[in-house]
Amino acid sequence: MSIETEPNSAAVVLPTEQRWERRAVIDLSAIRHNVRRIAELAAPAQIMAVVKADGYGHGALPVAKAALEAGATWLGTAHATEALELRAAGITAPVLAWLHTTDTPFAEAIAANIDLGVSGWDLDHIAAAARTAAQPARVHLKIDTGLGRNGCTPEGWRELLAAAAAYQEEGVLRVVGVFSHLAVADEPERPETDEQLAAFRAAVALAEEAGFGLEVRHTANTPAILSRPDAHFDLVRLGLGMYGLSPFADQTSADLGLRPAMRLVARVANAKRVPAGQGISYGLTYRTAGPTTVALVPLGYADGIPRTAQAAPVLIAGVLRRSSGRVAMDQFVVDMGEDADPADLIGAEAVLFGDGGPAAEAWAASAGTINYEMVTRISGRVPRHYVEGSWGEHGE
Repeated sequence: MSIETEPNSAAVVLPTEQRWERRAVIDLSAIRHNVRRIAELAAPAQIMAVVKADGYGHGALPVAKAALEAGATWLGTAHATEALELRAAGITAPVLAWLHTTDTPFAEAIAANIDLGVSGWDLDHIAAAARTAAQPARVHLKIDTGLGRNGCTPEGWRELLAAAAAYQEEGVLRVVGVFSHLAVADEPERPETDEQLAAFRAAVALAEEAGFGLEVRHTANTPAILSRPDAHFDLVRLGLGMYGLSPFADQTSADLGLRPAMRLVARVANAKRVPAGQGISYGLTYRTAGPTTVALVPLGYADGIPRTAQAAPVLIAGVLRRSSGRVAMDQFVVDMGEDADPADLIGAEAVLFGDGGPAAEAWAASAGTINYEMVTRISGRVPRHYVEGSWGEHGE
């Protein structure tokens, strides 16, 4: 409910508990729904909820708690520091961190019972840290099956297994998992996934022949969970799908039975009438075709809105329009049309993407990027607001 400050004022003042300028509204019930949906598809494999990059921009701790409540049994982060933050917040579930540098706090991670991915060079560092921590490290050996990023090459795999076996015999670590990462699972028709899975199975077989009692074998990301049951093994890593977004170009979230969890909104900061030919924003790349009303949305590239976005969809006061001109650091402009009344727009809700508005994929398309980037790039200047259930039930 809104309250007019003065009979003739266009400014709208909301009750204190409802005041906000911009925010990302996160529906934790959607997170739970998506975890349960994927768990049905992946069973009997366990679910690792991937909460790296601050939970893909949704908030790592609230998402982790919701995912564990919904049946996830593992958490995944890129960096050990991300995993340590979860431990500091009281999360005790198994956590795997897999992207390291020579400055990674291995000893602290081991002492906090964080599992560590190993690609090769890091094995010696982890073993040394385990001695410092006076506690054996739990490690997952990573085989590069074709993505060409992290992981041990097939040519070096036997050597890595031998080195890990020696450290395990010494008692400074225990190999509990083997994992890899798929390159083109979001394009199910491509043959490289078959090749990668064959290479993964071969690497697992060699690890088992070396005497390692593996607890988990894992390589499936969200697209592989959805399209390749033969990639599920013991554990699947649920990232994008947990946040309700589709990894496929030809299938929507709804097609997959998923619910987007983030809704990005702002209050219109200004609105005014302008004449025909009015240039809009830096570079004057957009000019109005006729007399019109323009609205100012207080979100810009400092908030994570791509500067490259062109004619991106925005729902303002229930009307779908397109962004006009360049996105600036703090704001962008929307041409609302000749019939729009500025007095009706100031303080109105502008929905960039999420429930009841455009899809994150539409903004991604306007900026020449992917939905993964749209949600993860929303900056800390945008407050996160957590709700349960449908937006309408919470006045969103």
